Amino acid sequence: MKSTKNIIILALLLAIVVMSVGYATFASQLKLNGTSEIVGQWDVKITAIDVENTSDGCDPGNPTFTNTSATFAAKFLKPGDTITYKITIQNAGTIDAKLENVLFTADEENGSPAIHYETSELEATLKKGATTTFTVTVTYDKAVEEVPSVKTKTITGIVEYVQQ
Repeated sequence: MKSTKNIIILALLLAIVVMSVGYATFASQLKLNGTSEIVGQWDVKITAIDVENTSDGCDPGNPTFTNTSATFAAKFLKPGDTITYKITIQNAGTIDAKLENVLFTADEENGSPAIHYETSELEATLKKGATTTFTVTVTYDKAVEEVPSVKTKTITGIVEYVQQ
């Protein structure tokens, strides 16, 4: 009886070894290694502000700009004077940009009603590597007959581009 038990145990052990070898032969362990990197670059910025048109005797000042802002200070002599500034925006990044919002507001409450601002349209899409321009025209109302008591008016503008 002991010999029959030993044969059965030996047969079971042999079956386990054969099954293990068979499993190892038909089983594979696969490894997956990966790295992800964001290489897109967002870089929409102001690259220039130039005086495009000035009435005789007007002082367009010295317009300045940074990547995110442009500043000018127009000075007029007489009604009807006009100064136009051209602002250049560049998409120096690798991602196309879409115009999300444009908001220009003038300080009507505290500003002179004799000064008017007008802006041109902006491109709806700014492809990577492309530039676009728009203008801001400032005018001293030609219908004014007396020098107004309030002589200044401020404009604030926001041009917002987002990823397309």
